[in-house]
Amino acid sequence: MKRVSLVVTLAAAAVFSVSSADAQTLKTVKDRGMLSCGVSQGLPGFSSPDDKGNWTGLDVDVCRAIAAAIFDDPSKVKFVPLSAKDRFTALQSGEIDVLSRNTTWTLSRDTSLGVNFAGVSYYDGQGFMAKKALKVNSALELNGASICVQTGTTNEQNVADYFKGNNMKYEVIAFANADEAVKAYESGRCDVFTSDVSQLYAQRLKLAAPMEHVVLPEVISKEPLGPLVRHGDDQWFDIVKWTLFAMINAEELGITQKNVDESAKSDKPELKRVFGTDGNLGEQLGLTKDWVARIIKATGNYGESFERNVGTGSKLEIARGLNKLWNKGGIMYAPPIR
Repeated sequence: MKRVSLVVTLAAAAVFSVSSADAQTLKTVKDRGMLSCGVSQGLPGFSSPDDKGNWTGLDVDVCRAIAAAIFDDPSKVKFVPLSAKDRFTALQSGEIDVLSRNTTWTLSRDTSLGVNFAGVSYYDGQGFMAKKALKVNSALELNGASICVQTGTTNEQNVADYFKGNNMKYEVIAFANADEAVKAYESGRCDVFTSDVSQLYAQRLKLAAPMEHVVLPEVISKEPLGPLVRHGDDQWFDIVKWTLFAMINAEELGITQKNVDESAKSDKPELKRVFGTDGNLGEQLGLTKDWVARIIKATGNYGESFERNVGTGSKLEIARGLNKLWNKGGIMYAPPIR
């Protein structure tokens, strides 16, 4: 029995040694004094810079929340704008620490790119945008249509599946980035533009006459969007994952930017764990006891971020829909902090 116990102990030590050796990202970020975060090249509501270079958006808030958890300073982020084509290479090469760029979680990406998705920050689906003058009320009326699409995304395969499944003909006109695809659509080079529905609302804001375009009602795919990290560093994976989960749990618990300090004084066992007055959950992540408080002070809870960036309080005016909390009629759900 002693020999078996020794073997088990040595095996466990070996695993711990490998994990410790791989857990370098947090140290790299701390030594650099800055988080490097990959974002879009400009998608309103998700990641977009203003004329002074200040980035805002739902994906941006995830990056700022991670920086707040580590540095207690949400401004310590370098935003790296990336095309759909270049986003994975930037993460794989170490140019960025995390990719938070409206990216769909799929099996092939999860298994072939050397990355881990850290959760879902937005439940989306692919749709179509058409000019009202085309007098099309449904995607099922698009037989023979020409379709503008961005390469390097899941959109091309989804279009092929949808049109084949409905016995319709179509022509794809592909572009390297979303802006080129939208410009081509607006100029009349194609009948419709296809992308995730959230992107359709965002891109419509860039058009000369947004109200002359309509997002068709059909949603033809599942597009769970979320942040991702490289394989090989479980500690960093946990930090990114639980930063997102903290924002979602905070909304469920009623913790907001305004009441976070008051909530931290609560005697409720669940809130004491969340705020680190009971237990050492923050330290287990490699962070401080007040990691959740840092996050919520910086970005607000998930609902606050959603409403500010893409919800009815924003220019996009997207209904919460599936992204409502699980106990409010949606499917947004995070594991508990305990």
